[in-house]
Amino acid sequence: MRTTTLGPAEREAALARMAEEELDILVVGGGVVGAGTALDAATRGLSTGLVEARDWASGTSSRSSKLIHGGLRYLEMLDFTLVREALKERGLLLERLAPHLVKPVPFLYPLKHKGWERFYAGSGVALYDAMSFSSGHGRGLPVHRHLTRKHALRVAPALKKDALVGALQYYDAQMDDARFVTTLVRTAAGYGAQVANRARVTGFLREGERVVGARVQDVEGGGEYEVRARQVVNATGVWTDDTQALIGERGQFHVRASKGIHLVVPKDRIHSSSGLILRTEKSVLFVIPWGRHWIIGTTDTDWDLDKAHPAASSADIDYLLEHVNSVLAVPLTRDDVQGVYAGLRPLLAGESDATSKLSREHTVAHPVPGLVVVAGGKYTTYRVMAKDAVDEAVHGLDHRVAECITEEVPLVGAEGYHALWNARARLAARTGLHVARIEHLLNRYGALAEEVLQLIVDDPSLGDPLAAAEDYLRAEVVYAASHESARHLDDVLTRRTRISIETFDRGTLSAREAAELMAPVLGWDKEHLEKEVEHYQKRVEAERESQRQPDDLTADAARLGAPDIVPL
Repeated sequence: MRTTTLGPAEREAALARMAEEELDILVVGGGVVGAGTALDAATRGLSTGLVEARDWASGTSSRSSKLIHGGLRYLEMLDFTLVREALKERGLLLERLAPHLVKPVPFLYPLKHKGWERFYAGSGVALYDAMSFSSGHGRGLPVHRHLTRKHALRVAPALKKDALVGALQYYDAQMDDARFVTTLVRTAAGYGAQVANRARVTGFLREGERVVGARVQDVEGGGEYEVRARQVVNATGVWTDDTQALIGERGQFHVRASKGIHLVVPKDRIHSSSGLILRTEKSVLFVIPWGRHWIIGTTDTDWDLDKAHPAASSADIDYLLEHVNSVLAVPLTRDDVQGVYAGLRPLLAGESDATSKLSREHTVAHPVPGLVVVAGGKYTTYRVMAKDAVDEAVHGLDHRVAECITEEVPLVGAEGYHALWNARARLAARTGLHVARIEHLLNRYGALAEEVLQLIVDDPSLGDPLAAAEDYLRAEVVYAASHESARHLDDVLTRRTRISIETFDRGTLSAREAAELMAPVLGWDKEHLEKEVEHYQKRVEAERESQRQPDDLTADAARLGAPDIVPL
């Protein structure tokens, strides 16, 4: 692998190189599927480009439930193929591809009915475990267990005593979704892909019927490039139909957006050593351990308003609080909510009127020569979607291409992670950081934590935590700008870290300190620095205002009160 550093200079060089020579594959869309597609193509030896109009994972891929899971509810829909596929991917990620980023997480499923429910739910969870084992990659997680009510209440004392007659406990996995995508992008770059965020496709290049590339606008610098490619892959998620419209032809399928919102509350508000999974009348509700917090979600409602900034309304927040409070002995209030975020699922349209019934299966199509479209699916199966997209694209290449090898390609930071984890006490002694800080860095960067630690060696002040967000070191902000493609304050506070949802001030108290750390790396003058801080504060206020609105229409209007810092 070559260097995986993605700073300002590397971005400019990547854009220039993409415009210089024809690529085999140009991927449009920097979410998990687009990043995975770029990695798949690059590791097959194909010359590959990846462009994203905003920031990596700035759409759906940073706003998920942050779970890597098979999807227990799809068993109930008898979608065994999807569950088996997802469980195999879960195992691969835990054991081989990203053990530094993907971690086991326990869930407690309260039983409300004696007898039949334990048999019914227990059979489903037993099948879930069996399918995981049969994939050959499921031995890293404990098997499920049946609990009495007394035992369940010891595990989760926060539950009302009359909310359950017993429980099941099983395991899935979780990750920081935005960090995972950035790591995917860096891995693809390490294998030779040219990658650039804040690079928007404004149109496709055509020769007759065939698509032969794309016009790419540098959103930051203002220049425009013609990037020629033998095959273009549209991996733009909920923007699939918009991207298809650039070629002036109707796609073979449509993508429908379903909104899901999540609440973030402090760990001490819910006394439990396990996550929870609850049934609602429409879907399932998760209470997910998240460091010193819990993530509570999600909703599932149709959304046809602004795709870039889906807004959570007051009604959405009340819905989640009402349902989680139905089982909690000490109910949560609005004052307990530290953060709120909303994301859109890209669902294949046309199968059901209710978004909760739409398929999570993915589809790959070749609507016109030179253009492949991949859509649908779920986060956990991104690698399979990427493989299928590249398999389809290589049909349009005039030379033999190697088979997919991403089952065997660990993400950057995975190699050496376990050895460094074992040596974490020695690392702490060497650097003067507490061992808990070293563990934090290893679980965010894997072996690349050594690069973050080097920044602290060069400037010991970077070993201090941010004043208003003590979970994160100052070095992490600098590293985000110098190595991880962060171009704006919002990128760092929202996606490279999770300060925007993990603090009651939503990151406003950290904004200036973070901006001052980023400024030397990105060449900001004082005027630009002030603009970044002001924009971030306006964004947070617009989000807070949207969350006070009664419905989607008013929430959307309030959120749009703070435009992007660089309008598209």
